[in-house]
This record gives sequence, C-alpha cells and structure tokens, in this order.
Amino acid sequence: MGEVTVEALKETSLFIYEGELIVILGPSGSGKSTLLNIIGGMDSPTLGEVYFFGENLSRAGEKQLTRYRREEVGFVFQFFNLIPDLTVKENVELAAHLVAKPMPVKEVLEEVGMLDRMDHFPSQLSGGEQQRVAIARAVVKKPRLLICDEPTGSLDYLTGRMILGLLSRINRELGSTVIIVTHNAPIGAMANRIARMSSGMIVEIIENTAPVSPERIEW
Repeated sequence: MGEVTVEALKETSLFIYEGELIVILGPSGSGKSTLLNIIGGMDSPTLGEVYFFGENLSRAGEKQLTRYRREEVGFVFQFFNLIPDLTVKENVELAAHLVAKPMPVKEVLEEVGMLDRMDHFPSQLSGGEQQRVAIARAVVKKPRLLICDEPTGSLDYLTGRMILGLLSRINRELGSTVIIVTHNAPIGAMANRIARMSSGMIVEIIENTAPVSPERIEW
C-alpha cells in the first residue's frame, strides 16, 4: 500500500505571551497534540517557523532541541508517567538533576501539597496525587513554559478542578507561561486567552478579560 500524507496543521499562526495562561480548545483530531508537540520541541514543522525568545526552533538540531526541552519546558500529560520504582521525592529529584539551578525538591512538593507523601511510591497514591507529583516534576526545573496536555483527562471532576487551581497558582506565583490543551470547553474560562482549533487550524482566538477562578468552573 502507498503512503498517505496527512496534513495535521495548516496555516496555523499563534503568538504566546510570556507569563500568560492560554487554553487551546478543540475536538479529537483537530491538531491540538501536533501543535503542542511542535511548541514543546518534540516534533519539527515541515513548513513554517517556531520561535522561542528569538531562537528559531524549527531550524534547531537535536542537541539544541534537547537543551530546549530540558531547560525551558515542563510537561504535564493526561497519563502521569511516573517511574513506579521511585518514590515521590525521587521522581521529582530525577527531573531536578536535569538543570543547573532547580527549585528545592521539598519546596516544590510543599507547593503541590505532597510533602507528607514524598516517601510513597506511585502505586500508593490516588490519581489526583499522582498528577500533583507529575506537576511538581515539571515545575522543579523552573521552566519558562509549562505545557499541559489534557491534565484533567484521567481525573474526576473535583480532582480535576483542584489540579486546574494548582496550575493557575503556578502561573501566578512562579511566573511560568502555562499552555493547557483540552477538549473541555468550560476550562477556557480560567485562561487569559482561548485558541480554538478545528481541522488543523486555529479558527478563533478569544481574549478573556475576566478569567474566573478554577474553583468556579463546572463541566
């Protein structure tokens, strides 16, 4: 059988402001994950350019992209991807070793409310607790960009809302630019801006002049 070329993104232009919290909304297959992978330096575009503080990532080699992912970006996924044989503290320490000046591990665990569980293993934690550890692992590097792909997708409503509150607080208090990708439209209410995607394109960007507290979001 011959190869089929799929154009996952087309005519897509997006400027992300330093320090903002932006939500990218769209149904499955709309190109959200592809866009996220390109922003995160995990994929490179076949056409077009990607800049991060003046650095052209679309022309970067693998060594440069590895440095970018290691030092500038924190990732939070729907599935927590914790290492099962390491404790909470050890999972976070593993990420801390990637950068020269990480946050103190105990400080970041206290920030996410997991200091008292730092000697537990992932199998001993609830889903919400595992996601908090995953966020701590991403944040301990002090990334300028925090990328969250469906961070509430595997959680119940109340736990998901708590995780959104934590991401909002990290955005405010630590100054990380936060990108949340989701199919869940009500989550957009907490963002500074909302980018709607469909069929591989950003079809609308909405400025939200009055973001609401995650505790007030319902879905």
